[in-house]
Amino acid sequence: MALYLGFDSSTQGLKALLIDAAKGTIVCSESVNFGANLPEYCCVDGVLENPNPKIRHADPLVWLAALDLLLLRLREAGAPLERVAGIAGAGQQHGSVYLNERFAPIIGSLDSSSDLATQLAPALSRKTSPIWMDSSTEEECAELTAACGALIRDVTGSPAIERFTGPQIRKFAKTEPDNYASTRRIHLVSSFLCSVLTGLDAPLDGGDGAGMNLLNLSTFGWEEKIAEATAPGLLAKLPRVEAVPSVAGMLSPYFAKYGFSAGIPVATWTGDNPASLVGSGAFRNDIAVVSLGTSDTFFASIDSYRLDPEGFGHVFGLPSGGFMCLTCFKNGSLARDRVRREAGMDWESFGGKAFEATELGNGGRWALPWFDPEITPLVGSGGLRANFDYDAAPPEVRVRAVVEAQVMSMRLHARWIGDFRTIRVTGGASRSDGLLQTIADAFDATVETIATADSAALGAAMIAAHTCAGMSYETLASAFCPPTQTLHPRAEGVRVYEECLPVFREFESTAQNRTPMNTLHCNRASSGQFDY
Repeated sequence: MALYLGFDSSTQGLKALLIDAAKGTIVCSESVNFGANLPEYCCVDGVLENPNPKIRHADPLVWLAALDLLLLRLREAGAPLERVAGIAGAGQQHGSVYLNERFAPIIGSLDSSSDLATQLAPALSRKTSPIWMDSSTEEECAELTAACGALIRDVTGSPAIERFTGPQIRKFAKTEPDNYASTRRIHLVSSFLCSVLTGLDAPLDGGDGAGMNLLNLSTFGWEEKIAEATAPGLLAKLPRVEAVPSVAGMLSPYFAKYGFSAGIPVATWTGDNPASLVGSGAFRNDIAVVSLGTSDTFFASIDSYRLDPEGFGHVFGLPSGGFMCLTCFKNGSLARDRVRREAGMDWESFGGKAFEATELGNGGRWALPWFDPEITPLVGSGGLRANFDYDAAPPEVRVRAVVEAQVMSMRLHARWIGDFRTIRVTGGASRSDGLLQTIADAFDATVETIATADSAALGAAMIAAHTCAGMSYETLASAFCPPTQTLHPRAEGVRVYEECLPVFREFESTAQNRTPMNTLHCNRASSGQFDY
């Protein structure tokens, strides 16, 4: 029976999920953590160390080393890779890879006796890759906005955003003009890895391509005026775009050493967020998804193209057709993990006992864990903000303060996408009942989880089965995405968070505009104002 393989190259690691689409079962899964399993690349949490907190780059060779290691682990675990009949993948959005004239000849003749990282290293015209966490391109965003005005937001679905690929390309062209001139192709993480798998120059899909500030979502072609304003000769350096994934090519003979059969089709890769929406079974416009990963994201498919009036949210293409809206919060699970460790808790206590020991609404005590500069809302300098004496508070109070603040901020800034009666939650933190119940109460919505927390990898496998074998997304979602846990909103929780929301909005706005400290203390006065 045919199997389908999905990859998810995320911020911190690479995952693979192998599915039997006909039976509706997951055959096996495997993962590689960049920091723990490939320490020689110095990408702890997927990021190279830099003294400038706004610069967040990765070594693109770690993604190649992870692919080799992951496939080796699958083979050694006895995964039946010889039965794989289609492959697809998802990449962390916005990350870019810069390649010279040697790239095409190298991937077209990979040597199975060597490894990918060694062979591809000479093809890099830029040794590091800016990723979605980077916020160092304020100047370039201002320049692009001045040159193109509202065109960027109107046609690409997003205003000029620091982490998006277009401003990152502009900065590279300005600061390293010789290396930019030697660049023949600029790929995203998704199309880079798809190219390596196929030995061909792979296209982008409309889901990932939309995260570049360069793609016209009405035509799914590059917007010439924006490209010309971004960097000289850019259009010639960009891959072609497909609205939805198709077969990008056949698997390179290099990968036969892991047990794959010849002639396996590889589908165009997409971004991790579009893949997560597919893998959550939420490609209909009546279900929203909250993904709790390195970043937290709220996204949903939409019935018509529309933009976030605040300017924080984005519109992407959707692999199943149409569009999706998304709002991203940079400080997600890494921030929660830091709070958990500082509180001296394990994950069981963080997700359960901390909520049992505290009251709904936490007595109006909130803490925004903006350890990194935040993108929703826009906060330029990192530092936790709290409206109480955070350091002196009991650990369980600090935990609830952070979780409630994250969820209420998400509710505030995701309202433009719509009101949903059902929200599916995915990602590692979806195992926290306390966090899930907070989402249910704050959004007054039923919260569902699905069997696998790796929705991007599952979505990629579903895209492979759809693209390579013609299976419908509805059939695949019915088999792989039924809810496994359901939490309903509690009337008291809905009331408490509804009453808290206007005061929280004021707190967030005030905290956003203050000079950050490591911990920013404030006390809420009876007037609803905050005294710092």
